[in-house]
Amino acid sequence: MSGPQAVHLFLGLAVILGLARAMGALARRFGQPAVIGEILTGVLLGPTLFGSHLSGVLFPIGVRPLLDALAAVGVALFMFVVGSELDLGILRGGGRVTLWTSLCSTLLPLVLGAALAWTLVSSHHQGSPVGFVLFFSVAMSVTAFPVLARIIADRDLAGTRVGATALACAAIADLLAWTLLAVVVAIATGERFDWRPALLVPYVALMVSVVRPLLRRAAGMVAQDEPGGRAGNRNLLALVLGGLLVSAAFTEWLGLHYIFGAFLFGAVLPRGTDGGLRDGVLHRVEPLCGLLLLPVYFVLSGLKVDLSRLNGSDLGLLAAVMAVAVTGKFGGAYVGARIGGVDGRRAAALGALLNTRGLTELVVLGVGLELGLLDAKLYSLMVVMAVTTTALTGPLLSRILPATRAPGARAGGSTRPEPRTVPLRKFDANETKSR
Repeated sequence: MSGPQAVHLFLGLAVILGLARAMGALARRFGQPAVIGEILTGVLLGPTLFGSHLSGVLFPIGVRPLLDALAAVGVALFMFVVGSELDLGILRGGGRVTLWTSLCSTLLPLVLGAALAWTLVSSHHQGSPVGFVLFFSVAMSVTAFPVLARIIADRDLAGTRVGATALACAAIADLLAWTLLAVVVAIATGERFDWRPALLVPYVALMVSVVRPLLRRAAGMVAQDEPGGRAGNRNLLALVLGGLLVSAAFTEWLGLHYIFGAFLFGAVLPRGTDGGLRDGVLHRVEPLCGLLLLPVYFVLSGLKVDLSRLNGSDLGLLAAVMAVAVTGKFGGAYVGARIGGVDGRRAAALGALLNTRGLTELVVLGVGLELGLLDAKLYSLMVVMAVTTTALTGPLLSRILPATRAPGARAGGSTRPEPRTVPLRKFDANETKSR
């Protein structure tokens, strides 16, 4: 890295950090997740308003690969956090409501997304037409589990039937989405038969049967080694981070994507009786990820959005994308909940909650853009859909369940959530969990 590159890199990171914090705080003032403001930061700096001039000055072409590398690390850490927070215990005991809501809120977006994608194959697909259709349908079926969990905590829905069902359904949707996305990536990248993706199944078995017990044993040794103290904790953190990076590299080598390895390593991270290992690691990982690395990804995602050249047909396509996204998720969850015996108001609340997409959708869209399955215009429209559906969740929930409390409705107007007994860790309530 040359001297001028270093200067532009550090200044660019400072700009991203400052603007992302300011826009994130502004978004929270309006009861929105911080990610909304951070994505809008990239959109405002990008070609939509200023062409390539402003972004070219702030983030020169020679610096973009460096920023992309930092963003990739941020996404890997985020997917590790998502995997570690995915408590499969909430899937038990959900019964008929969870089954039907999960089924309908996943299948209907898949079907509607595939139907819309077939109409776009001739004009927008790049690469494999089958891969494009499958990817588009998967993108429509995504629910952002971390954003959803934060909204449920902020609205005092933790422990309620609506909150528990929404979390269980989002967990199922996430598992299905990442599984299907792995299939899509394999289809999109496999020009010829490649034996490497077949290693995924034994790799998962290895992670569960070998790596997870080893991590638990290492955590137990550190806990017993009181004289080791801080050094032992740091060694354990280094072990977990090293394993995370190796797992991400391995799934990338398999021809899938590094996010799957990071997600899997987080999922097998042992919780233990008190969650000490997981909480100790995440307490150190999340602040750096949420403060700097993820905003880099958000801003770079926004810079790729160009809405300045949209015409009437593009606005019609955006309307179609929005209709399919909202109908698929909201409508599917509502119908499924009603079949499961939930009353209309709470079924609508489930629909609003599961329509949340947030950063998870951006990660999926980034994979599609990287693989060449999306062109720049369709990517821009899908980002708009992701931001809009996430922003709509709070207002819709307030109308459907007016008794729930919005994040800014606390005494003194504070937007900081109060401590609650929810399936979330306590660190900085306005950081990564608000995404």
